[in-house]
Amino acid sequence: MKIHHLNCGSVRTVDPTYDGPAPAPAVNHCLLVETDDDGLVLVETGLGLGDVRDPEASLGADWIAMAGPALDEEETAVRQVARLGLDPADVRHVLLTHLDVDHCGGLPDFPRARVHLLAAELAAARADAPGDRYRAAHWAHGPRWVTYDPEGGATTEDWFGFTSVLLDGLPPGFRLVPLGGHTAGHTGVAVRDGDRWLLHCGDAYYYHREMAAAKEPHPLMDLVQTRSEVHRDLRLGTQARLRELVREHGDEVEVFSAHDPWEFARLRAARV
Repeated sequence: MKIHHLNCGSVRTVDPTYDGPAPAPAVNHCLLVETDDDGLVLVETGLGLGDVRDPEASLGADWIAMAGPALDEEETAVRQVARLGLDPADVRHVLLTHLDVDHCGGLPDFPRARVHLLAAELAAARADAPGDRYRAAHWAHGPRWVTYDPEGGATTEDWFGFTSVLLDGLPPGFRLVPLGGHTAGHTGVAVRDGDRWLLHCGDAYYYHREMAAAKEPHPLMDLVQTRSEVHRDLRLGTQARLRELVREHGDEVEVFSAHDPWEFARLRAARV
């Protein structure tokens, strides 16, 4: 199995809170996994071709003004898959942390893929769209949804003290790990990587120093995450549990968030 770290949509440039790293555009961090038996698996899609070609209709003017996206077609997942010499039609599965526009905008570019997410998230998106965070253009093509309810019939297992959801049609090295607070059905995505795990935490946190023992939110990124939370206490509790995971199992699990450019640069460099 081979894992690629992809930035599928640069947005507004942010400064670090300490000396060392240079300012960098925030990212939309996706994973592309080449499997032996299950084709290509995409974790998140970032922004897609439709977002780049007709951004106001697809993303909405308010989100564009807030995020300042680069809107570069070469950053879309479908173009990056092709540049790797792979066939985008071989993306059989897409695993989503949630349905905010910058996490699922590329869904129309992979119309044959099965799209795995929590049932609560799909219900919230359908009820709200078009709203501040969900845009129906991203699922107007009729995705092949595969939804899971951890409390109502989904197959679950303990995963380092978290509930994890086993996925239909995928091996146990892929799991949804519910991480509540940001949206109604927000989840992390765990991917087995040799003798370790990667945990894509989506928007459970925004900045790597939030995972330090002495939590340090990023002033700008924290403003974004607090404005978009649906349950503050649950979100903060999720972050506390993630810090505990890092502290107790950091040698077994690599956590990262969706938008931190310095995490992305470090993990991508480690793959080169």
